[in-house]
Amino acid sequence: MYIPDLYKNENQEDIQNFIHQNGFAILVNQTDGKLWATHIPLLLDVNANGKQVLVGHISKLNPQGESFKTNDAVLAIFSGVHAYISSSWYDHENVPTWNYLAVHVYGKVKIYTHEEAVNSLKKLVDKYEAKSVNPVRVENLSEKTMREARGIIAFEIEITSIEAQKKLSQNRDDKNHKNIISELEKTKDNQSVAIAHEMKKNRK
Repeated sequence: MYIPDLYKNENQEDIQNFIHQNGFAILVNQTDGKLWATHIPLLLDVNANGKQVLVGHISKLNPQGESFKTNDAVLAIFSGVHAYISSSWYDHENVPTWNYLAVHVYGKVKIYTHEEAVNSLKKLVDKYEAKSVNPVRVENLSEKTMREARGIIAFEIEITSIEAQKKLSQNRDDKNHKNIISELEKTKDNQSVAIAHEMKKNRK
């Protein structure tokens, strides 16, 4: 990912929190000689060797899974909030742009056994059921329902590198920076208001 130095995010705690909060990712690799992408939840975890990994699964019917056996290199793209920035909000003539948060994780896939797959499903379900009034637990699902787990390919991605970008109008002076925030908040659009919040946090 092209990241100008001004927008580069190297704060590891910040990056980990971002992945935890924006866990629905795009998993990209080369399948059958072409680029292939699958939209899936990925869970940031630590494996038995103490290495940080991403854990996920796809359908066995997805050709991407077969390609893991011959090419284990993948890219996981995590996208955060984003918003259009109008140049009419500046006190000078300039071009419009877009503010956003994104993390790219590169790594190598390792296919799980069925037992490991079930354990990964437990962790994933527990994460997203945590706020449910009546949370579902994999341990409580019937044998019939759990047979569906035979239809997935579960895996972990050993992380080889991470690239993170925060493009939040860092190149604007205080006056224009504050005005952008004000205009974003006026839109009452959830994404725009969230970007305004991130801009405030980023410039303290």
